[in-house]
Amino acid sequence: MTQTALLPDLLALTGAAIPSAVIVMDVAKAKLRDALSEGGKVSAALLEQNQAAAHGLSWLATYVEALRQMQAWAERLQAEGKFGEVEQLIHQIACGEYLAQMQGGIPMSQGEILRLTALGLSAEDMAPLHDATVAALVAGGNTPSARARLVALMQERAAETTVGATGLEEELEMIRDQFRRFAVEKVEPFAHEWHLKDELIPMEIIEELAELGVFGLTIPENLGGLGLSKASMVVVSEELSRGYIGVGSLGTRSEIAAELILAGGTDEQKEHWLPKIASGEILPTAVFTEPNTGSDLGSLRTRAVKNAAGDYEVTGNKTWITHAARTHVMTLLARTDPNTTDYRGLSMFLAEKIPGTDEAPFPTPGMTGGEIEVLGYRGMKEYELGFDGFKVKGENLLGGEEGKGFKQLMQTFESARIQTAARAIGVAQSALDVAMQYALDRKQFGKALINFPRVSDKLAMMAVEIMVARQLTYYSAWQKDHDKRCDLEAGMAKLLGARVAWAAADNGLQIHGGNGFALEYKISRILCDARILNIFEGAAEIQAQVIARRLLG
Repeated sequence: MTQTALLPDLLALTGAAIPSAVIVMDVAKAKLRDALSEGGKVSAALLEQNQAAAHGLSWLATYVEALRQMQAWAERLQAEGKFGEVEQLIHQIACGEYLAQMQGGIPMSQGEILRLTALGLSAEDMAPLHDATVAALVAGGNTPSARARLVALMQERAAETTVGATGLEEELEMIRDQFRRFAVEKVEPFAHEWHLKDELIPMEIIEELAELGVFGLTIPENLGGLGLSKASMVVVSEELSRGYIGVGSLGTRSEIAAELILAGGTDEQKEHWLPKIASGEILPTAVFTEPNTGSDLGSLRTRAVKNAAGDYEVTGNKTWITHAARTHVMTLLARTDPNTTDYRGLSMFLAEKIPGTDEAPFPTPGMTGGEIEVLGYRGMKEYELGFDGFKVKGENLLGGEEGKGFKQLMQTFESARIQTAARAIGVAQSALDVAMQYALDRKQFGKALINFPRVSDKLAMMAVEIMVARQLTYYSAWQKDHDKRCDLEAGMAKLLGARVAWAAADNGLQIHGGNGFALEYKISRILCDARILNIFEGAAEIQAQVIARRLLG
């Protein structure tokens, strides 16, 4: 029995179905808020006891927002005359699949499926998810014929940079093309060797990135940067991470440092540090996490004691510090008030250090360090650091005021999570690139792997979910660029993007079969690199908890 791939009147259908999901989400939010409240306020204890339900609400809300943004993307393309067959297929598969998952179960991880009944919803509450429009999309959206047709079109248009129009303006697509060329020429041919040999990304690459303005993309022009949008940062991060996550992540530390200084620094600090960060003259690293605290930054124990001269001496231990050895300055979070045990006693420092070498990675007095060997994300290396009387100038206390460190750090999380979502899209796209090529080249039982439905289905869903994550990430960047609070949207983009990257890498390896398990194949590296995305910049569970708190108010 043959089936037409495209649904008729698609935008009208999806436009009518998505509000049904919004209704169910709003009911779920209200019911969960009531269940977790005591005395009119959401109880932290009840929230923790019912973590699975709270995090399930986060995933439901993320799906709803993702569908909203896919609809907005589709309508923009329709208005511009760019809503072609590829885009229509992506949109209907995404909407059909995500609505079907809302009905049957949303995967929060491989072994954790959210059923809407866990949110206290009755059959009557869930009825809008079974109305005629939703039913039509679930039945006809993500069909074998739709997936097969999408993959056929992907093969025809293999030369195109992305599967489907992104919906971004021309200037951003020009930026994408520039950094795609850079990644293809300067990164992709060498990334796997850097990974296998656990080598630092060559300084020549860093210098070229500095010349291209990567480290000052969003720093204002009057402070030495390019003054571009967060959307441009997303596109650059996406394409560099597609080449190699390590290269795509080089700008993360500069982005965090610049955000900290722009939001919380004094005028003198901005004028001194930002031009040097923008030019790449100074490479920063972020020094926040400690061995026994992990995501609980409020419990940090590293001490910074002010001496008679007005400078500080730092004592304590830090861990999971990326690119620590050859950087020039650390954004260092430490406790300045010994009488506190929570976030209120923390301060942020711009702590200068001497860049290390292979022979002497940590030559600065009062500072020691050792490498943490890791599965992936290797190009900058990870370190444990020890501080014993390490000196920081008093003028390098961020903002010139103690006790503001945690608040200053929180102000950077929106941008950091948007950038991490972009890195996830790049890694997912890289997995699709190599899996698609392997499926075309590899012959089994007399034909190319891509001609087997289970293989082409995997490729189709990679392309669809990459676009979903991409649109959610672009929306969070748009919110940030328009000075709107976007911690919710950024968190959702990071939460979904990390899952999409892992699924793409895992499925890409599956398409490679036994060869995917061999270190010589790129997909083995991509899998290792994808795994970190669900952990850093807020583990998936922490991310879902933050989203739930915001949703429940």
